[in-house]
Amino acid sequence: MNRLFEARLKALTAPGQPPVLHGGLRGVEKESLRVTREGYIAATGHPRALGSALTNRFITTDFSEALLEFVTPALGASWQVSQFLCDIHQYVYASLDDEILWAMSMPCMVRSEDDIPLARYGTSNVAQMKTAYRRGLGHRYGRYMQAISGVHFNYSVPETFWEVYGDIEEVRQSTAGFRSEVYLGLTRNVRRLDWLLLYLFGASPAICKCFLNDRETTLDELDSGSYYGPWATTLRMSDLGYQSSSQASLYVSANSLEEYIGDLVKAINTPEPAYQAIGVKVNGVYEQLNANRLQIENEYYSTVRPKRVARSGERPTAALQRAGIEYVEIRALDVSPFDPIGVSQRQMKFLEAFAIYCLLLDSPPIDPAEHRNIVLNQALAAGQGRRPGLELHRNGSSVPLQEWGREICAQMLPVCEMLDQGPEQGYVESLQLHRLLLEDPELTPSGRMIADVRHKGLSLFEYSMELSCGYREYFRELSPEINRNRALLERESGQSIAAQAQIEAADTLSFDEYLAEYFA
Repeated sequence: MNRLFEARLKALTAPGQPPVLHGGLRGVEKESLRVTREGYIAATGHPRALGSALTNRFITTDFSEALLEFVTPALGASWQVSQFLCDIHQYVYASLDDEILWAMSMPCMVRSEDDIPLARYGTSNVAQMKTAYRRGLGHRYGRYMQAISGVHFNYSVPETFWEVYGDIEEVRQSTAGFRSEVYLGLTRNVRRLDWLLLYLFGASPAICKCFLNDRETTLDELDSGSYYGPWATTLRMSDLGYQSSSQASLYVSANSLEEYIGDLVKAINTPEPAYQAIGVKVNGVYEQLNANRLQIENEYYSTVRPKRVARSGERPTAALQRAGIEYVEIRALDVSPFDPIGVSQRQMKFLEAFAIYCLLLDSPPIDPAEHRNIVLNQALAAGQGRRPGLELHRNGSSVPLQEWGREICAQMLPVCEMLDQGPEQGYVESLQLHRLLLEDPELTPSGRMIADVRHKGLSLFEYSMELSCGYREYFRELSPEINRNRALLERESGQSIAAQAQIEAADTLSFDEYLAEYFA
């Protein structure tokens, strides 16, 4: 076991030490495509009953008008997050008529990119910017990729942790700089070990043929309408999904906050010839926000991001520079097809323990050689994670994925035992259940999904529709009275429409002037 990790954990669990890691804040952002009863992406606008996608805190849209995004508040227990997500799903289904929330990460039944409408947010400058940014993403990476759904897990340690941890680390004052340094250590270790999350939570081993849009592939045919990777865990996180070749050469360091911000700012200000060929404002329409390597910070795809809640109109890098890192966003999860809300409490408990483990573990800077191994391990876990005997790269040598995974789980055990002593239990149980997936790859979500499709004799599309329709009926049959957050969601929907109108009325600049000021 890492000696520094062991010493930190021992200090945190010493007799008389207050339980400073119980009750950290966690939240989830979960995406879902709205689809028709025939399985095509819905062409309808964002339902009016759900309020404004621009200003609703809990229900918005991502790339497409049909790609809903559900956002929970930062809550103190996994069951609370699960309850809030369930309430959002129930509330949304009351407004969808015959439409269905797609239960998979990878979309299906896409005839062309025209089937994927850009999200619309109104007439304000900020709304136009959001749509122009998405138009640029479509040009750069293709709209098919942007229709992929995922789950993001946000986590921050309790406020009481910092003073105690500062004493352990012999830091006199718990400054924003110290907190950022600790969260960046967590971020680097998540990067090093995110292959484990791809293996354990990957649930997209197959894709509809239409997703490839006639591109050649080395995938095998699963049925007449779909392909799959025999050992794949998450094609969403492979080179077919978010890990696109377009960003393969883009590296944003997490070795210090200055480097992280500097690398993002540099990418946002560095022209990219391929994007210059697209043009920026063409025939009066913004085809993208700029022709640089990144339009804005959020375009950088990563399995983990250090973040701070930004003020109105404040850029993410400016927020980090102003006050440092506030929480981390782990972005490696596929939508779970085996959970009605797309993520389980067991997964959230594992992720919380994993985040704490990564925080306490020694985290030296990542050099270029290690970065190359990290990228390679991600690709191996995503595309071949269930292959017997698969080896990953660690410290200049090779190690079997299962062996390395067992080591991590063994080291996470005391973290889970510590968390189980708090008000919410089930951490050790979650660890043990996920450890079983390392012993038998067919128990992973990706393995179960392929086995289910074959056992039921269904095509991938039929299987996906069966799950999605089943969850639709589940939420529609729930009594409205059990929805603990219905009044809050209704109030937010109404207030968000008024808030959008206020933003539109307050605009005084032209869109050109607004963009110039934003990027100044």
